[in-house]
Amino acid sequence: MTQGTLLDEIQRILVPILADLGLEEVDLEYLREGREMVLRIFIDKPGGVTLDDCAELSREFGAVLEIEDLIHAAYRLEVSSPGLDRPLKRPEDYRRFAGERIKLKTLEQLDPDGRGHLRKTFSGRLLGLEDGFVRLLQLDKKGGEVAISLDAIAMAHLDPEF
Repeated sequence: MTQGTLLDEIQRILVPILADLGLEEVDLEYLREGREMVLRIFIDKPGGVTLDDCAELSREFGAVLEIEDLIHAAYRLEVSSPGLDRPLKRPEDYRRFAGERIKLKTLEQLDPDGRGHLRKTFSGRLLGLEDGFVRLLQLDKKGGEVAISLDAIAMAHLDPEF
């Protein structure tokens, strides 16, 4: 089973458990760290997750994962909060966190505000998502609003240090 297929199968099992617990998946990764493999799940919910939320998901999901026997090698299961710099991955993330400060990087250099220089990094206050474009109010000296296609974004996250 390829890693992509494995993550798809893990997600198939994970989604209903998250729904039952009132949680949402932020990110899922299965990777080698040193000598061991780690299955890491980042979760969130409105108001934030608690240690109890992480422990409960770890117990529930861990038990089901063992029964399903998808991972045949030794691994460590980690469940945690995405932290203050939570990644924005899905379109609903850009709607939910409107009003928050974010930083995003694009796949290619862009000049969406017509300032005359291409760049990949943009930061400011997230205004939301409209018609497939992330709207961002830049908070630098020049300011101004930009709209960047969701398809052009390589990564984005909340930026509490802004």
